[in-house]
Amino acid sequence: MRVHLGSDHAGLELKQHMASWLRDRGDEPVDHGPFVYDEADDYPPFCLRAASAVVADPGSLGVVIGGSGNGEQIAANKVEGVRAVLTWSAETAELGRLHNDANVMSVGARMHSTADATAFVEVFLSTQFTGEERHQRRIAMLSDYEHTHRLPDLPPSSVAGEPSGQPG
Repeated sequence: MRVHLGSDHAGLELKQHMASWLRDRGDEPVDHGPFVYDEADDYPPFCLRAASAVVADPGSLGVVIGGSGNGEQIAANKVEGVRAVLTWSAETAELGRLHNDANVMSVGARMHSTADATAFVEVFLSTQFTGEERHQRRIAMLSDYEHTHRLPDLPPSSVAGEPSGQPG
């Protein structure tokens, strides 16, 4: 499997580890940088390139890495067609694929050990989307919004202007 990688300076060492680990398991890592440590670098150029490459390369997945993973996930989600999830456990990696058909995962190098982060990536890469209708429907709503900027219709059980489940 081709896996597109991007990071910032805080994620550089973990990204390099992931590239090596992916090659060792027979995957094809594509490193979108950075390639040298520079504490002044910014994550958007690298994470946007990795995320854009995932969209342009059907069947591939992406991993973006930063100190916390938050900014990297935000950056990846700016790319049309990307569904990036912040992973902090094997379960969040798995659910991102199972329920959201996520094609990019983000992880914080300062938040997890190398062993844990590698385990999250392994789960992410080995999990397939369930394809269940309810998940497809939700993804379609998000995709439609991404293209049209039109909000999805409210469910019939909802009354506009009133929070759900609150007395009227």
